[in-house]
Amino acid sequence: MKIVSRPLLVVMLLHLAVCANGEMSVTNEVLPGVFIHAETRTNPPTRLFVAEVNLKNPKLRLRVSAGGPDPDGPGKWQTTLMPPTEIAAREKFDLVVNGDFFKARGVNDGEGTNAAFRAKQWALVDGPAVTDGKTWATTTNARPCLVVHTNNFVTIERLTRPPADAWEVIAGNTVLVKDGVAVPHPGKVRHPRTVVGLDATGTKLTILVVDGRKPGIAIGMSYDELAAEMLRLGCVQALNLDGGGSSVMAVRAVGKDKMEILNAPTDGRERAVANVLGIAVGK
Repeated sequence: MKIVSRPLLVVMLLHLAVCANGEMSVTNEVLPGVFIHAETRTNPPTRLFVAEVNLKNPKLRLRVSAGGPDPDGPGKWQTTLMPPTEIAAREKFDLVVNGDFFKARGVNDGEGTNAAFRAKQWALVDGPAVTDGKTWATTTNARPCLVVHTNNFVTIERLTRPPADAWEVIAGNTVLVKDGVAVPHPGKVRHPRTVVGLDATGTKLTILVVDGRKPGIAIGMSYDELAAEMLRLGCVQALNLDGGGSSVMAVRAVGKDKMEILNAPTDGRERAVANVLGIAVGK
């Protein structure tokens, strides 16, 4: 599967609208039940991508997938790093975003040419993780998680160990919106971000990816700004996934044979990660 990474390539796929103030937004249904909205703002410089996912579509499947194989069996490490689009190709996902915060063996975080994360490095995720009903990561400290239950109902809840009926679980680091109210955070630093949220009925999943660390183009968002954005998008629950150089959203639209990276990752390429949240839409 050929991978194309070009900023705002999504404009080729979607209906374009330019506002009088020069801000730009695009939106369309690129997959059955999946609408993507891309928006560029000027004050402050912001570029964001939103996937609104209709969870009532019976042919749509949410799935959490680790990167490569477990490198040490019962040892400390759980998986190996892999670029999200490669995971998506293997799992036949139509849309993919990066997942949980993670640690890689012998690697310190960095950005751009200083980023040391590479495919096949041994890794572990920071929170609980479940794939197809199999728990492959737990934690001693409760972390907010997106949970797909065996009855296909989707929730956001804090966990150390997944519940018995968990079919898919992916974790983040902090709750942004709880019961329709923004959760205040003292940190005001803006970064690239990846966020997931649910509406009041639990039938619409909203995925937000925000570009950042690009002065004059896209400065990212703080936690409070993310919470306000998710509330604007109709979410009553929302949590923050891994961000920074890991933030990525890629889609394979109807009629396309290649995965297209919609945002502009700060490393200049997609970063190899420990796990992803993927969406597959059956034909």
